[in-house]
Amino acid sequence: MKINSNFDSGNIKVIDCTTASNIQLEINKDTNSDFLQWFHFRLQGAQNQSCKMRIMNASEASYPDGYKGYNAAASYDKETWFRVPSSYDGKELVIEHTPEFNSVFYAYFAPYSYEQHLNLVHNAQLSPECELVSIGETVQGRDIDMLIVGEESPEKKKIWVIARQHPGESMAEWFMEGFLGRILDEDDAVSRTLLSKAVFYIVPNINIDGSILGNLRSNAAGANLNREWAEPSLDFSPEVYHVRNMMDKYGCDLNIDIHGDEDLPYNFISSIEGIPSFDERLKNLLETFTESWKTSYPDFQDTHGYPKNEPGKANLAICSKHIGERYKCLSLTVEMPFKDNNDLPDPEFGWSPERSILFGESILHPILQVVDQLR
Repeated sequence: MKINSNFDSGNIKVIDCTTASNIQLEINKDTNSDFLQWFHFRLQGAQNQSCKMRIMNASEASYPDGYKGYNAAASYDKETWFRVPSSYDGKELVIEHTPEFNSVFYAYFAPYSYEQHLNLVHNAQLSPECELVSIGETVQGRDIDMLIVGEESPEKKKIWVIARQHPGESMAEWFMEGFLGRILDEDDAVSRTLLSKAVFYIVPNINIDGSILGNLRSNAAGANLNREWAEPSLDFSPEVYHVRNMMDKYGCDLNIDIHGDEDLPYNFISSIEGIPSFDERLKNLLETFTESWKTSYPDFQDTHGYPKNEPGKANLAICSKHIGERYKCLSLTVEMPFKDNNDLPDPEFGWSPERSILFGESILHPILQVVDQLR
């Protein structure tokens, strides 16, 4: 048997893999950071063997409760990702699986590779509605890709959609694949109507380095980008620095930041109730957006989620809070599960790339409901 993670988004340390029934592993920390949770590795030579893979340091993870009620993702072809039985006893995450083929991948969630990212943005630019631009470089010198969708004009609303500040939340880029596919669909009446009223500035992956390095939350410098919005720097958080500069250049009437949550098995949003500028106008926009999404797409709900910030108590270093206050606009954090949506569970696949894509398509409906009132 052999286990390897020396590839895009790979992360695992092999302690012992001599016996299929007692494979011992550890997750590596994020680059220049103490975060750890994401894993992605390849097992070879165990076809038809009952494998028991023990992640020995699971209790040291950033969100160990995220492993409760969780089943790992597995794939033979890196296209279809299914769930395999897993358990967490407060110390170790144990993954049990008998591979049907000689080589199999396991991951915390279905990965979205850099090659997929490049295909996504380059295919998008083929649309006459879309322009692909590089707005700066990451810590390791990779391009930060931004897509401008729609013909710019002063009267149009400016809508931003950002994903993968936390690189291990790969469902966020699957979401973006669905969102982009629909907003660029010339036959879709919702998309056509939105593009007559708004321009979209889309960053499908703001943390390219962290994604490739197999990090959960950090960029290559060790920065948690979603805590850098108040004072981004070119050395530590250039990804946020460049995106925020572009926001200042173009303006922002609506910001949507796409994430995944390790623990909660639901789709939900976290908003800006706690920013100093939260008023009746923003409250009405938030309620309209939430109600529209809830009634138009059952995979979204507003019963389960994070506690709302008390008035004036929001952390303005966090993207959605900072942007909401900076531009006095509706600004949302969208969260999807690593586990499953308990309201509509799928025992075989859990929350999946396919459902993330459909969820990305579905957000156009609530955007349409608020676009005329954004400014």
